[in-house]
Amino acid sequence: MGLLNLMRRERCPFHRKWKRALADCADVVSAARRTFALDRIRGQLLSPDNAPSGAARGAPSGAPIGPVGLLATAIALASACPATAQTNIKFSLDGRLEGPEALVLLPQDRGYFKTEGLDVTIDDAATPLEPITRVATGGYDMAFADINALIKYRDQHPSAPIKAIFMVYNKPPYAVVARKSRGITEPTQLEGKKLGAPPAGSTIAQWPLFAKLNTIDVAKVAIESIGIPVRAPMLAAGQIDAALGSSFRLYVDLKDRGVPVDDIVLMPMASYGLKLYGNAVIVSSKFAAENPEAVKAFLHAFLKSLKETIKHPGDAVDSILKRDDGAKKEVELERVRMAIRDNIITPEVRADGLGAVDNARLEEAIDQIGLVQAYKAKPKAEDIFDGSFLPPAIERKVN
Repeated sequence: MGLLNLMRRERCPFHRKWKRALADCADVVSAARRTFALDRIRGQLLSPDNAPSGAARGAPSGAPIGPVGLLATAIALASACPATAQTNIKFSLDGRLEGPEALVLLPQDRGYFKTEGLDVTIDDAATPLEPITRVATGGYDMAFADINALIKYRDQHPSAPIKAIFMVYNKPPYAVVARKSRGITEPTQLEGKKLGAPPAGSTIAQWPLFAKLNTIDVAKVAIESIGIPVRAPMLAAGQIDAALGSSFRLYVDLKDRGVPVDDIVLMPMASYGLKLYGNAVIVSSKFAAENPEAVKAFLHAFLKSLKETIKHPGDAVDSILKRDDGAKKEVELERVRMAIRDNIITPEVRADGLGAVDNARLEEAIDQIGLVQAYKAKPKAEDIFDGSFLPPAIERKVN
C-alpha cells in the first residue's frame, strides 16, 4: 500500500500536507529509489538512533514498515526538499464586516487555512454583485456570494467561469421589516406605504418575486432608495413604514435603535413563498481546475469553522470585534445566532448535511426567478452548483 493511501486509510491529519510535499519532492524520491536499496533505507530509519518508538528498536532491516515508519520516510525525504509553498487564494466577502462574515474570518484567525496549506486573503465588498464580478473576471479566486445573483449573472453571461460549491444559507435572509404601529402586519398591507431599500441590495432584487407571490400591487408601494447606514434610523424614526434587507442585519439594527420588539414585524421572504437558496461559497472554474486540492482544502477548513461557530457563536464573533472597534459583541452575536437558526440550520440541512443543495429545489428556484425575469439563456442547476468539491457527507452532518 502506498504511503499516501495508508495515510488516507489511517485518517492521518497530515495527509494533504504530505501529499503536496511528496509531489514537490518527486525527483528526490526517484533518486533515492535508484541509489539506495529499500532495505538500506529501512535499516537507517529503524536503527537505534533513528527508531521512532521503543518497539521499533532492533527491528530487522527486512521487517515491514508500519504507518509510523512510513511517515518517518516521508519526513526524511521531504526534509531534503525546499519548503512547500502555500497556495494563495484571494477571497471576497459580499459586503461589510459583521456577524455572519465571521464564518470565513474564524478559520483565518485560528490557522485552519494555513494548516491546509493555504494563504487566504479576505476582502470586503461594496455590493452583493461585486464578489461575483471579481471572481468572474479572475481578480479573485473564491467568494461568498448570493446564489440568486449568480443565477442572473450566468443568464447574462452563460460562459462565465464561475460556480457555487458550498451552500451556506440554505434559506435566504431576504426580509421585509416593518413597524406594527405603522399599520403593517402582513405583506398586502405594504400597499399605500413607503418602503425603504438600498438600490444595489440583494433583497430589493427579490422584491418583484415576493410581491408577485403575495399578490402585492407594486404600483401602490412607494420605494425610496436609501443607504444602509440610514435604513434602520429612518425606520425607527417613522420616516419610512418598512424596509428591505437581510433579516439578521435590519431586524437586529432596529432593535439596537431601541424600537420595541413587539412593534417590529419581521417577514422573511422564505416564509412567504420563495423557494430560493441564499449565499454560497463560489469559485473560479479556472482556479478550481488548476487547484482542485486547494479548493477541497479550503472547504474542509471552512466546514470545520462553520461547525465550531454553530456550537460556539461567541468565539466566532471575536473575529469581527478584532477588526471593527465600533462593533458591539451582543449585537454581532445576535446576528450570528439568528443566521444559524433561520438560514443555516434548516430541516433540509439536518437531513442532508451542510453545504449541499437539492437539485430539484434549485431548479424550482431558477424557475421562480423566471416568473419575474425573462431569461436570455436560462441556466440549469448543474450550471450553477458543483458539489464535487464538498467534504464527505459524514463530515457535513449536523450533530
